[in-house]
Amino acid sequence: MGPISVQEALARIVQDVDVVGTERVDLFAADNRVLAETVIARRTQPPFDVSAMDGFAVRAEDVARLPTTLKLVGQSAAGHGFGGKIQSGEAARIFTGAPLPEGANAVVIQENTEYDDTTVTVREGRPDTGHVRARGYDFSTGQDLIAAGRLLSSRDVTLAAAAGYPELAVRRRPVVALLATGDELVLPGETVGPDQIVCSNPYGIAALVRRAGGVARFLGIARDDRADLAEKCAQARDADVLLTIGGASVGDHDLVGPVLEDMGMTLDFWRIGMRPGKPLMFGRLDKLHVLGVPGNPVSSMICARIFLVPLLRAMLGLPDDGLNRMAAHAAVDLGANGDREHYMRATQSIAADGRILVIPVASQDSSLLGHLATADCLIVRPVRDPAKRAGEQVEIMPLDF
Repeated sequence: MGPISVQEALARIVQDVDVVGTERVDLFAADNRVLAETVIARRTQPPFDVSAMDGFAVRAEDVARLPTTLKLVGQSAAGHGFGGKIQSGEAARIFTGAPLPEGANAVVIQENTEYDDTTVTVREGRPDTGHVRARGYDFSTGQDLIAAGRLLSSRDVTLAAAAGYPELAVRRRPVVALLATGDELVLPGETVGPDQIVCSNPYGIAALVRRAGGVARFLGIARDDRADLAEKCAQARDADVLLTIGGASVGDHDLVGPVLEDMGMTLDFWRIGMRPGKPLMFGRLDKLHVLGVPGNPVSSMICARIFLVPLLRAMLGLPDDGLNRMAAHAAVDLGANGDREHYMRATQSIAADGRILVIPVASQDSSLLGHLATADCLIVRPVRDPAKRAGEQVEIMPLDF
């Protein structure tokens, strides 16, 4: 089985993905969740005519000629409306957010008046119905407000609260079981042996999963042992995705693929024409999606962003984000690319003319986490892309994880 393109691999991964089920969550926990049911207004907002200014509630016909003096018969404040009715020649003191009293149809702002405890004299200006927010000015009962399938923002949550929702129906968060593999790995804080390194990849990928709307479950480190691998992989049976890190190539110690195939996994592919990240595995174990990323930390993070995030978006019913690719310009000369699509770590700057300029980091070695942390984008070089001169257009993908 030869390498396949990034585009073909991604198409296979998101093909025939079932959208996850729903659950109800408190509105305080609804931000960044995917709405499962359309929010329909349960109430009218505002529920009554409201003053938008501090001033006096009047009948417009009573102040058609100025100056004029009106009798003050009460006041209306937010939460404490005036219970009476404004008659001819009368006015009520009113404050922002207060209900417009019955009989009144306009508000005179206080800057255009002189008043005492019993009367108000309107000296100049005109009553303005624009100072009144009419009942239903924002929305009315039964109106569709937020469509199902939307990734909820803080603005959406605020609107849902105003519409009368204490909780919302949202898509369940897909569960991603993370399994690191290799005898050389130890967890952060543990004693590192002379032939060992600290296991870092699961922590970054778990953060990426959470940002993408999923739940990360760390299964620990599986040693280069079939029985240990099989035992830990079995713990992912109730997850939506099993993501293994390392051990997916063809070396003597790369046991992940054979063990999973023994457990019943149908292997789709295990090599892609991509740099970094050639040994990428994908298959299905019953309903479980299995994604195996390389052990090099840069490779694992970039592969997780390019392949795992779109899979999670498909499970949540969200549209393909196109990896957020955009146009930029090379700040330096770039050599010709080879026979694998190359995702070059790079940094952005803005030129005086507003163009986005990008320059690759000093080394593209897939083990260098420091350079990955320094970078803020990836320059995407197509297969056999010719050399680029400084100033020529390139395609970039922001590092949004």
